Parts: sequence; structure tokens; C-alpha cells
Amino acid sequence: MKKQLFFLFTLCLLAMFQNPITVKGAAEKNEKPTESEQAVQEKSYSSVEERRLYNTLEQERAGLQEKIKVLADREKELKTLAQEVDKKFKQMDTKIQELKKLQQITAELLAQKDQTELKMIQDLSNIYAKMTPEKAALALSSLEDQQLAADLIANMKTKSAAKILEQLNKLQASTLTTTLSKLSPE
Repeated sequence: MKKQLFFLFTLCLLAMFQNPITVKGAAEKNEKPTESEQAVQEKSYSSVEERRLYNTLEQERAGLQEKIKVLADREKELKTLAQEVDKKFKQMDTKIQELKKLQQITAELLAQKDQTELKMIQDLSNIYAKMTPEKAALALSSLEDQQLAADLIANMKTKSAAKILEQLNKLQASTLTTTLSKLSPE
């Protein structure tokens, strides 16, 4: 029995010397050392200055690697932001196109409205022209909208307009004539 215990003890000692166990922790047992750590373990330094320079270089390398990681993260953020900006520009372009369509539709509707109003004024002018000058003058003088009265007179034949203006009193005729002179071509 003593021989077996001695044999076992010897095997354990041999195993320990061949694979020394570190006390760093269970998590580090599974980690493989990096190439730089292997180089440090394998390399023996000839001077303290050489070791100090190597440590300084390793610290700078670690700092640069951290900066590279930060820059890579920022680059990802910038790409994401650029995609969002592009998406917003596309949305704005779509909205602009929609607004241009609405503007065109509005312009067309306004043109139709103007044509309808012009047609109505021409029809009313014909009606006023066919009335007796006294009744037409009485109706025009009672209109509150002097612009409408001027438009009606402007769309009549000259003879009809003159006969109606003769029937108006001086103040109404002068006001209507002033409004007629300010008509802008549409």
C-alpha cells in the first residue's frame, strides 16, 4: 500500500511540474494568452530599460486599439445617422412633390373660378345692357361693390355703357369712372 501511495504522489508531483497551476482564477484557466503575452513570457529582457520600453509600447498599443474601437463605433453611428438623414430627405422630397401637385391643382381651380366669375360678369353685363338705361343705372347705383359695377360696365358695349352712365348722378358716375380707369387686365 505504501508503494502505491508513493507512486501516486510521484505522479502528482510530475504532473504539477509539467503543467503548473496558477492561482489567478478559474476564468483565466480557460483563457489563452495573446500573442504579445506569449512573447513577454517567452522573451527575457536583457535590461530594465528594455522592459520599460516594451511596457510603454504595449500601453500605447492598447490605447490605440481602444481609440480604433471608439472610432469604429462612431463610424457606425455616423452611417446610421447618414441613413436616417437620407430617409428624411426622401420623405421631404415626397412631401415637396405632393405640395407641388396640390399647388398645381389649386392653380387650376383658381383659374376655373376666375373663368366662371368672368363668364358670370359677362352674362350679367348682357342682362344690364338689355335693361332700360334708367333701371340699369338704378340697379348699378345700389350695388355696394363698386368693382363689380365697374366690371359690369367694362363688359358692355360702349353705347349701352354710355346710356347707363348718363342716368347716374354725378358722384356715382365719377366714382364708377374712377374705378373703371383702375381696372387691371386679367
